[in-house]
Amino acid sequence: MKTHQKIYLPFKRLIGIFGSLVGIIVCFVLLWWWVIPVNAIVTKGHPFFVQERYGKKQKVFKMIKFRSMKLDADPNLAPSDMDETKQKSMDTGFGKFLRKTSIDETPQLLNIFIGQMAFIGPRPGSAHNEEFLRECRLKYTPNAYDVKPGISGYAQIKMKREHDPEFKAKWDHEYARRMSFVFDAGIFFYTILKLFGAVKGR
Repeated sequence: MKTHQKIYLPFKRLIGIFGSLVGIIVCFVLLWWWVIPVNAIVTKGHPFFVQERYGKKQKVFKMIKFRSMKLDADPNLAPSDMDETKQKSMDTGFGKFLRKTSIDETPQLLNIFIGQMAFIGPRPGSAHNEEFLRECRLKYTPNAYDVKPGISGYAQIKMKREHDPEFKAKWDHEYARRMSFVFDAGIFFYTILKLFGAVKGR
């Protein structure tokens, strides 16, 4: 890791602490107070989905999201990896709305606050069914496991709906190599614009 990146890391952590705290308060006031009970009803009392993911230095942590699929859905298979028929049969309906608006990702603010994630970084891969992605990432130096995973990352703005692990590992490496305040800020604002439909992924 470059010297300027080592200097940036404590600052990035402070951004994570204060930014996630503000985000948690805002999300609770605007979203969570009604999303949690509605999703609890829809999912029969299981509004949250917790999955083991690889974090920095390949340390496994529990990432939290709002549940968007039925209880009998494969916990290690992302909705985007299901065919249309399977996804439709496993979708809760309300969960589709949560995914489309990215509200399902907002509980990860808790992961940021306690230091397991950052706002910007490589998306954490599943600890159970993404071994090939892990192998692809480890081919590079630096790689995704040299930095904390993020809610959004360079691969997410470079790729649209592709899920090729080799391409993802390449963009994750590029992020780890170029990580800086300016680079993170660019990814953050691009993600916001993309979320609101102002720009489209490649």
